[in-house]
Amino acid sequence: MTTAIEELQGQLTRELGRVVSGVATAVPLLVTALVARGHLLVQGVPGLGKTLLAKALAHALGGEFKRIQGTADLMPSDITGVHVFDESRREFVFRPGPVFADVVLVDEINRAGPKTQSALLEAMEERQVSVERSVWALSADFLLIATQNPREFEGTYPLPESQLDRFMLRLDMDYPAREVEEEVLRRYGSVTPAAGAAVAQVQPLAPGLLAAAREQMDRVHVAEALSGYVLDLARASRSHPHLSLGLSTRGALSLLKAARVAAGARGADFVTPDDVKECAPWVMAHRLVLTPEAVLENLRDLDVVRALLGETPVPR
Repeated sequence: MTTAIEELQGQLTRELGRVVSGVATAVPLLVTALVARGHLLVQGVPGLGKTLLAKALAHALGGEFKRIQGTADLMPSDITGVHVFDESRREFVFRPGPVFADVVLVDEINRAGPKTQSALLEAMEERQVSVERSVWALSADFLLIATQNPREFEGTYPLPESQLDRFMLRLDMDYPAREVEEEVLRRYGSVTPAAGAAVAQVQPLAPGLLAAAREQMDRVHVAEALSGYVLDLARASRSHPHLSLGLSTRGALSLLKAARVAAGARGADFVTPDDVKECAPWVMAHRLVLTPEAVLENLRDLDVVRALLGETPVPR
């Protein structure tokens, strides 16, 4: 019998595949973020379909989509909203910003200044926005997808550790395989239909499916030894010689939640070490800060995650 998480993953793969080619690697992370109420950082060069993927996801969820372009002159109020004077009512009224949508895409987030980046911290963690001493709740299914190009350094502001830690997962997008690019050229090589219009082909998810998937995740059992394994990985990262900053408690919690979703996605009702190992690169890599010596040795965060998985004893 197909579980709710399996059904959710299958429907998203089918519907997003109508618009975006080669979604197989992205869908498990999207499902994890949706079910566990996390946020997603997408890292890759421009032109790989990141914006189209986010639009198609919002359409599948039946929610509102908003896009924020990260620029040096972007202000916090451009994200959260602003009070304006209403002549007819003779009072100031709040006009919500794009962060109040269901799926929010912040394109090239690292081109926005630190002050603007910090406007997202409260929204990502507490799902609310404080403006002029008033607190405004965000959408119940609020999902933030941010993109950044790791190969551009001029005119960018690296995300602080506090913000990186609020992204549950990081999706590394690389150039697609040749057959995938051939499909893209066949699908969008003519003047019509445009990629934006093609999003209308995406059918909404079955009603109540996401809620059922979240209920299923809560029922997935985590043995005490598995919780200890997650904590062992976190503690090992904090004393690793190639790291100056290891996995936080929030990161350990995100890893445990992601493993529960991964277990549910394969139809299991309990988490195994393999579920933790599968999710560890998505959850851990962007939270780790390499030492200067490790950077000089050309080590990557993913290399250190693999080393931690190899060095940490697995519970039997």
